[in-house]
Amino acid sequence: MEPVEFSVLGPVRVQRAGAEVALGGPQERALLALLLVRAGQPVAVSEIVTVLWGARPPRSAVNVVRRHVGSLRRLMEPGLPVRAVGRWLARDAGGYLWTADAESLDLLRFRRLREEARRAEPGQAVDLFVEALSSWQGPVAGDIAADVRERAGFGAVDRERQAAVREAADAALRAGVPGVVLPLLREAAADDPLDEPVLARLILVLAATGNRGEAFDTYRTAATRLAHELGIDPGAELREAHRASLQDAAPPTSLPRPAQLPHDLPTFTGRESELDDVLARSDPTGGVVITAIGGMAGIGKTTLAVHLAHRVAERFPDGQLYVNLRGFDPSGAVMSAGEAVRLFLDALGVPPERVPHEVEAQAALYRGLLAGRRFLVLLDNARDTDQVRPLLPGTPGCLTIVTSRSRLSGLVAAHGAHALTLRPLHAGQARAFLERRLGAARLAGESRAVTEITALCAGLPLALACVAARAATHPHFPLSAVAAELRAAHGSLDAFNRTDPAVNVGAVFSWSLGAVSPGAARLFRLLGLHPGPDVCAPAAAALAAVPMPQARGLLAELADVHLAREHTPGRYALHDLVRAHAAELVQAEDDQAAAVDRLSASYLHTAHAADRLLAPHADTVPPDAPPAGVTPQALSDDQDALAWLAAEYRVLLAVIDAAARSGRDRLAAQLAWSLEPFFDRRGHWHDGAAAQRTALACALRLSDPAWEARGLRGLARAEGRLGLHDSSRARLRRALELFTELGDATGQAHTHRSLGWECEQQGDLPGALRHNERALELFRQSGPPAAQASVLNSVGWYHALLGRYRQALSHCFEALAMLQDLGDRYGQAVTWDSIAYAQHGLGRHPHALLGYHNALTLYRELGVPYMEACTLAHIGDTHLAMGAPEEAETSWRQALALFASLGHPDAEQVRERLLAARGGRRDLA
Repeated sequence: MEPVEFSVLGPVRVQRAGAEVALGGPQERALLALLLVRAGQPVAVSEIVTVLWGARPPRSAVNVVRRHVGSLRRLMEPGLPVRAVGRWLARDAGGYLWTADAESLDLLRFRRLREEARRAEPGQAVDLFVEALSSWQGPVAGDIAADVRERAGFGAVDRERQAAVREAADAALRAGVPGVVLPLLREAAADDPLDEPVLARLILVLAATGNRGEAFDTYRTAATRLAHELGIDPGAELREAHRASLQDAAPPTSLPRPAQLPHDLPTFTGRESELDDVLARSDPTGGVVITAIGGMAGIGKTTLAVHLAHRVAERFPDGQLYVNLRGFDPSGAVMSAGEAVRLFLDALGVPPERVPHEVEAQAALYRGLLAGRRFLVLLDNARDTDQVRPLLPGTPGCLTIVTSRSRLSGLVAAHGAHALTLRPLHAGQARAFLERRLGAARLAGESRAVTEITALCAGLPLALACVAARAATHPHFPLSAVAAELRAAHGSLDAFNRTDPAVNVGAVFSWSLGAVSPGAARLFRLLGLHPGPDVCAPAAAALAAVPMPQARGLLAELADVHLAREHTPGRYALHDLVRAHAAELVQAEDDQAAAVDRLSASYLHTAHAADRLLAPHADTVPPDAPPAGVTPQALSDDQDALAWLAAEYRVLLAVIDAAARSGRDRLAAQLAWSLEPFFDRRGHWHDGAAAQRTALACALRLSDPAWEARGLRGLARAEGRLGLHDSSRARLRRALELFTELGDATGQAHTHRSLGWECEQQGDLPGALRHNERALELFRQSGPPAAQASVLNSVGWYHALLGRYRQALSHCFEALAMLQDLGDRYGQAVTWDSIAYAQHGLGRHPHALLGYHNALTLYRELGVPYMEACTLAHIGDTHLAMGAPEEAETSWRQALALFASLGHPDAEQVRERLLAARGGRRDLA
């Protein structure tokens, strides 16, 4: 009989008589890996199906498994008759069993050698451990797809290797031969840099082999990583190893290091004296340093501030924060101080539920996070001192740069800011500006034209940039011709010209506008109606009622002459001064109202489509048919919907506010309602509450009880997430009254579900169940199947929480079948989690793990970190119940890392589990 060797400790391999056997496709290799890892144990067909396909197997899955089994049998034993019993693979107990021994399978050989090493004397044990670990060529079945490996539970076998490395290190230290295991420890620490027992032994072995400096660095790196990724200090074992090898090392804490500065302009020139002045005063070691850069619109404040920030950024290693405060936005959409500080808190890693409700408290938290650290904060386009004050760091070590058209005298008087007022470029600087962009050869022999251009632009960098762009796109035009065109241009920006009567920058913009096509000029004027910070091609197409490819070309035309800036791929922004010019010009357009209606409808219809993809069971209200010339963006799936909503988020908030201000109350209410699932999914609860307050005010103006009820429920959900439960419950009760008066069964059902969630927060599980059972009754009368399926799972979940596990499974499996038919992946994930919880309660721990892994896979695909963390915590609980404390601790650590990154209070519960696993040692705080 030919010898056959199977390898699964690394890539899956089979060798017959020393020759490699060519295995089949990915699924056959995965099936072989599963059977090898479980050698000697029957593997059920249902488990094979789940491992190979996850939560959404095809109907033909069982037949495909049988074909794969047949292929494996033929590969392993080519001459085996069809119905004969094979040497390796056999049917057993509703599944399949692989028969192997330590001579044929590397995993069994590793386990046998490890067991022998545990019983041997230290010297011999080291040799046996090293021989056992030499079998490993990488992660178990490392050539199999990651999601399949996870569902198969191969990670638990990988951890056997880590445990063996720890045991080998202990034996080597006892035997006095630490150097033998040093390569093994380094490799194991690299594989899992959060494995404290391995790190502790690596430190001890490094110290024992004379590598004390590396031992110190290893501890410092481990402490930093534990603080950053898990929010915990090193455990007692790791601290003791450090103490035994070195002295006095304190684990540092860390924050995210945001790097938010906009791109520095490569053609920056001039402002040498201003730069020297600011650089001389930008060392914050002696106190808080604030530089306030002022000047008229278009003078180059932002360009100078960004260039300066990049020059000094290396002095501030803890991070750089940037925000455009939109203080003089032509649309009037000035950013509030609260919105700005929340953006900074988000960049600093503070999750929404940890953000206080009051702006003063938010600012205090922000200042506390910056205390003792070196940050650079760039506050661009501020309106006044009051807008800036909550965003100022409070302790030495930080530099704040503020730009504004206002003098900000309060900032100078009350906070000691250094004021710098920019003046127009003088003739020499303006000439250097043009030379940097056009080249010296272009300016040679055209001194008179250059002088005239710089005079007509009055030294304004923005105006000079527009002229340079025009000249650069026509390299054969003499500058004298450019100067003549500019001289003949006319225009007006009275609101800005008041700051300097000698400047008519509108003339420059009008002249630049004359260089583009009529279609691009019309789009430019219409962009004066857009309320958001930037615009994409589909929105521009709706605004101008042109096809999207044409809109994309028109935007590119405007960018070519510096009337728009493509700040990220496909998204265009206008300088405030340019937007003001567009807003002035659009007053002559006859179809302003129609253009705004088209734009608003484009956003509303696409947001509604995203809502349907994110929450197919939600209570949606289809908008009216879009106006002619509007084609909503096509979204293929929930990931596409999330990407669109994230890209347009700030624009959508601005559209809600603009619609409310312009009397488009119904549109504002509809758009806020469509965004509600996104607010909840991403944790934007502060913004969600603000949008729903606007929607509720619009509904009250409309005297529309249906929209009032929706506004109440939307606001209540956001308030509940923010912990404002008293207010939330009162609004939900009023919403339920309105929906009942309207005879809206679907609205009543959704409100009962929200009330059930509020009951759960109070610990009233019977009340939560009653509300959800009532919701199920109402949905079965008139609700869509997706809503019925969702609430079926909720009813099952509350039964499980109350210990009624069989009733829970009955409801949840019914829900799962419906959700799979509907293709609702998020609903399936939630339901798999409920099923697994109930299976755990019944003591069916392997079934529970399968359910949890199905949920985990879906949550990771969907990008829902909070639910991923909850599921990992449950997986740890199930491993512990199965008598596998190491696997439990690994899952809990992964859950803790996610909860800590979210700043969620559930992290404390997981820390308590880990504390108990460590025998009560309080080193996880």
